Amino acid sequence: MKRHTIAVLVNDQPGVLQRVSGLFGRRGFNIESITVGTSEEAGLSRMVVVTTGDDNTLEQIIKQLYKLIDVIKVVDLSANPMVGRELALIKVSAEPSARPEIMGVVETFRAAVVDIGTGSMMVQVVGDTEKIDAMIELMKPYGIRELSRTGVTAMVRGNAK
Repeated sequence: MKRHTIAVLVNDQPGVLQRVSGLFGRRGFNIESITVGTSEEAGLSRMVVVTTGDDNTLEQIIKQLYKLIDVIKVVDLSANPMVGRELALIKVSAEPSARPEIMGVVETFRAAVVDIGTGSMMVQVVGDTEKIDAMIELMKPYGIRELSRTGVTAMVRGNAK
């Protein structure tokens, strides 16, 4: 089972996200993450879907996506060198005595403290999935109070579209 990152260019219409995610569910394909936002072209949105499966599964997913009316283009980003990023906000328990230690971890990961409360800190970390996972693991001993994580957004490196 390989992880596949797929970009899907779709018409910016109500219900398109539901139809795309429904297609995955009906066919028994799992979505690890999905992000959607506007694209460089007016009226079109770009979805980035991360899923797992073999090459046959990927081929089926792409064929099924092209059957949806609002799907304009499907690209397997993971077939090429790509840049993929996630963002996570992690709120941890942080009494004043623990803050310097937490700040050391934050600096090492090139993350940022975006909020400090009387007994907590909120850390923002941006990076690939492995970096986010590692940061979460290092924050667990302090007591994660809340965690919010985006899905992967990605693009092919260089001049390729």
